Amino acid sequence: MKKKQFFKTIAITSTSKEKRILDIARQCCEVILNSQIKVLVSDNLSLLSSLTKVKNASDEDIITQSDLLICIGGDGTMLSSARRFGFFGLPMLGINLGKLGFLTDIAPKDITTSLLEVINGEYIEDERFFLEATTTSSEPHLALNEVVIHSGAVAQLIEYEVYIDDVFVYRQSADGLIINSPTGSTAYSLSGGGPIVHPGVNAITLLPMFPHSLSSSSLIVGGASKISIKMIPGKGRGRAKLSMDSHDTVLLKSKEIINIIKATPILRLIHPKNHDFYFGCRNKLGWSSVISNKKEDK
Repeated sequence: MKKKQFFKTIAITSTSKEKRILDIARQCCEVILNSQIKVLVSDNLSLLSSLTKVKNASDEDIITQSDLLICIGGDGTMLSSARRFGFFGLPMLGINLGKLGFLTDIAPKDITTSLLEVINGEYIEDERFFLEATTTSSEPHLALNEVVIHSGAVAQLIEYEVYIDDVFVYRQSADGLIINSPTGSTAYSLSGGGPIVHPGVNAITLLPMFPHSLSSSSLIVGGASKISIKMIPGKGRGRAKLSMDSHDTVLLKSKEIINIIKATPILRLIHPKNHDFYFGCRNKLGWSSVISNKKEDK
């Protein structure tokens, strides 16, 4: 009986050219090629094109010709690749070389086994949404983790008003405001004391950064909500900035209005069959993993 082919072409990318990255990418190429699947590599891994049947490809070719993208690195690599490739519908699988790696699942020691399982169709598919931020003076920007409005300086307040679906919520002075997706709840928002939100929850979190208030906490709203932030002139004038995944940064003008919504395209993440979000939290955040099966003495 002929084996069902799940992937005809697999692309490999990374944001680094380090030898360790190249060695792992070479191992991935061997596994994929031995499974009779075509391999494309991005510019940073162009040295691998010297291997037989491995082709260096442009971003456009990777997007249009691949069935799966393997990202080698940490969560930063996954974030960059999500905006660069995943936004266009290309499924992504992460090999983790970073510290936490909530988006990257496969450890280097498990590459061959886990990759073969995925190639054979034994995997879990997970969908995540992007946030789209638009200002009155700039084009839309994308973020997978979070959109951050901040003063750009230490201990300097900015002032803003928050509206949800055009309804006034509050006016606040703070160092900034983090608006994050569930994916971003285990990133920057977590370090600020924000809640951990399961990736399957359709919600957006607003977390003030060091608010000048004694009664301020994070706010979770529905994923279909339109969040509008109106900058107030005065405090922080000329300093406020808008950042997406700590990557793109836009200077905000006085009285600028920022609208943030759930973007239409969906990111498709591929996980090994044993993927477990809660195991990841226990392993990477130091949650207790002790489960007692000891019966009480009578």
